[in-house]
Amino acid sequence: MSTQQDTPPSREGLFRTKTVEQSIRDTEEPEHALKKSLSALDLTVFGVGVIIGTGIFVLTGKVAKETAGPATALAFVVAGVVCALAALCYAEFASTVPVAGSAYTFAYASLGELVAWIIGWDLVLEFALGTAVVAVGWSGYVRSLMDNVGWTMPEALSGPDVASGFGFDILAFALVLVLTVILVLGMKLSARVTTVVVAIKLAVVAIVIIAGLFFIKAANYSPFIPEAEKQTGGSGLDAPLVQLIFGYEPTNFGVMGIFTAASIVFFAFIGFDVVATAAEETKLPQRDMPRGILASLVICTLLYVAVSIVVTGMQNYSELSVSAPLADAFKAVGHPFYAGVISFGAAIGLTTVCMILLLGQTRVFFAMSRDGLLPRFFSVTHPRFGTPYRPTILLGVIIAIVAGFTSINELATLVNIGTLFAFVVVALGVIVLRRTRPELHRAFRTPWVPVLPIVSVAASVWLMLNLPAETWLRFAIWMVIGVVIYFWYGRRNSRMAKGELTRPASS
Repeated sequence: MSTQQDTPPSREGLFRTKTVEQSIRDTEEPEHALKKSLSALDLTVFGVGVIIGTGIFVLTGKVAKETAGPATALAFVVAGVVCALAALCYAEFASTVPVAGSAYTFAYASLGELVAWIIGWDLVLEFALGTAVVAVGWSGYVRSLMDNVGWTMPEALSGPDVASGFGFDILAFALVLVLTVILVLGMKLSARVTTVVVAIKLAVVAIVIIAGLFFIKAANYSPFIPEAEKQTGGSGLDAPLVQLIFGYEPTNFGVMGIFTAASIVFFAFIGFDVVATAAEETKLPQRDMPRGILASLVICTLLYVAVSIVVTGMQNYSELSVSAPLADAFKAVGHPFYAGVISFGAAIGLTTVCMILLLGQTRVFFAMSRDGLLPRFFSVTHPRFGTPYRPTILLGVIIAIVAGFTSINELATLVNIGTLFAFVVVALGVIVLRRTRPELHRAFRTPWVPVLPIVSVAASVWLMLNLPAETWLRFAIWMVIGVVIYFWYGRRNSRMAKGELTRPASS
């Protein structure tokens, strides 16, 4: 037997940290412990399942037609590199601190409680809004497929955007509730459902790539990088923040247009960080978390690049559809059957995106409640299924209602800024923890610290600056609300504040 002591965390100040050892000890409390059932393959499937969604089926056409032309493939590479820099930082943290909560838990161990609360509050917004947006998008695909076979949903049950001014999206509402039940029943069941759906989704993507190769025309790639032109229409709060601060005007097309496009297609990569929220439910997190995070990101980047190359080769970028580019490209070459297959794959694929985003949010909420920053009532796991059923049910019902009653297209960019903010915090956390706890065992080490994390921060901030000022304003309002709640409840009820987390570890 050996005795290992960690430095007792400080109970004073806004930046008191929770030690890595204490975070791991919390996962061993029977009433608050999550069941370990996931492998590296499960994590990779989760990552692919959440990343491949609306981005690959929709954004390809938008950025090719309006921003980058055939060079959209390079925009996906740029966005993938930004995510890869962050992924290397996430991999180190997830293997060193294999605890639910992802960036929230990592920030608590390195940057302190206030920063942890801010990032946790940010992730709650990111995942909740992402889940609702994807559920509404899924509903639209399903209604389209139903229309193709002669079934029409009543307008009053098709969403709020109806002539009467009232509506309820019954399909989006029902989807979130069904996925909530699946998540309550257990992670292994969720992994099995995800595996089946991801297999279908990948088959559809493979069909697009292989079948599309036969309809590529070399002339559609000329010019590969169209001549640059200034963006028009962006003014006031609609303009990118970088334009308002520095006077820099982002361009459509040209080399800089590729980077502008990257800030848009970044939405297509959102989700790989959700894999880190499942660290506590992984059998061998020190080995499997880095594999799952990096493998899913590499697979999806390659698929995105391949699809964008094929679709811009099938149809001239100026003629691509913005709403359904892949399906309409096949219609343009006289093969509507493939268009139907793609729509079916999109509808099926979005179910996993929705489920895994909901999974990520419930794990962050669970971790915050276990630390006392939110009511401890929500940190009790189900005695049979080992899942955080209370926050899952609460959040599932709330998001189902939001998805049913709200058209939130304008808020979708908040998902982007929330994710990029989390990337910044995690990268800074790696640098800080390397300096404050150099003796920690790290099964995976981010290379070239601190250079790589600093580059990751710079790349993420640059993409954030390319988002509209209005998005920044909404994000700031949400953060202010979060800070008020922290000082009103979290700071006083934190287990750190109560001195419950100061005992040294022993074994």
